[in-house]
Amino acid sequence: MNCKMILGCLALAAGASAQAAGPVKIGFIATLSTPAGYIGEDERDAFNLAIQQGGGKLGGVPVELVIEDDGLKPANAKQAADRLLQSGVKLYTGVNFSNVLAAVVPGVVKSGAFYVSLNPGPSNFAGEKCDPNYFVASYQNDAFHTAGGVAANELGYKRVVLLAPNYQAGRDAIEGFKRTYKGEVAAEIYTKLDQSDFSVELARLRSLAPDAIYQFHPGGTGINFVKQYAAAGLNKTIPMLMPSFSMDARMIQATGDASLGAYTTGIWSMDFDNPQSKAFVEAFKKAYGRAPTDYAMQAYDTAQLIGAGLKATGGDLSKAAEFRAALRKPEFASLRGKFSMNVNQHPIQDLYLMRVEKGADGSLSPRLVRKLVSDDKDAYAQFCKMPS
Repeated sequence: MNCKMILGCLALAAGASAQAAGPVKIGFIATLSTPAGYIGEDERDAFNLAIQQGGGKLGGVPVELVIEDDGLKPANAKQAADRLLQSGVKLYTGVNFSNVLAAVVPGVVKSGAFYVSLNPGPSNFAGEKCDPNYFVASYQNDAFHTAGGVAANELGYKRVVLLAPNYQAGRDAIEGFKRTYKGEVAAEIYTKLDQSDFSVELARLRSLAPDAIYQFHPGGTGINFVKQYAAAGLNKTIPMLMPSFSMDARMIQATGDASLGAYTTGIWSMDFDNPQSKAFVEAFKKAYGRAPTDYAMQAYDTAQLIGAGLKATGGDLSKAAEFRAALRKPEFASLRGKFSMNVNQHPIQDLYLMRVEKGADGSLSPRLVRKLVSDDKDAYAQFCKMPS
């Protein structure tokens, strides 16, 4: 057998091997049940939209989502991740809650696999525990809350009460707000992550009579809080400021006029005036018959970021250095506009103030008021000594 024949055989073998390998599997572990299940649904649907628009591919590479419901339980998520790792899956995303993420990420990165977060960015993984195989496409947890402090200052709120669930993201929320707020914090009130009755907290708010409240409660818990806040009449006397994921499009639909006039902070709004955002909103509505939430936007951008990494490596995740390099300097049109990665592999981005208002058709949505912060960087990056 001559050299040309040998090379030809090798090429055929390599092609057959690549074909046999099939699409790149992405472990998508998300909360798809419980009252917070709609968050996981929006994330899954937006991620799938990006894949569908790519003809079943991200970055030109065929992909397959392997979807697991964590039920908002860290143990469930860890078990799902362990199963997927054993089956050879090397790329993960999907987790929505910080306490669940904390159970998944260590095992994933220790195994040499990659995790790209589409929502939570807890402080404990942003600083000294940063890892070259862990990326965040959304925000560091404090970001919306430091913007909340800036907004409270600009809105003239001299005395506020802070409320958040007693878990990692909730504690990050309150610390982040206090980092930039210049007024008096009248009280810090920690609630339960699955709390549904806030009568005790509302009575305390009435007695404290602050200039405003800053509250962080995601999903069904946040819907209950806002409804009860309005039913108690507090929305008429004490303005509410919150991160946008405490009053997203689905929550506004569920709370109705109870959310009218509330201020939110975030990285994106449906009325953003850039072509990629407009196209995404239209495509999502057409595909699923509902408006996209911030979670959906973040999931779509995460899919694009992962696509950039897959494109750079041809889908070969064993090319770890090349995959990391592509994610560290991403080349895609983010729905939020400007987007880059800091040294801790968390975003550098602008932060905005929105207000829930009625449009010409009578529908409620967060409308852009103004930019609050340009090129925001989280406070933990300085403690990250990222290995190459």
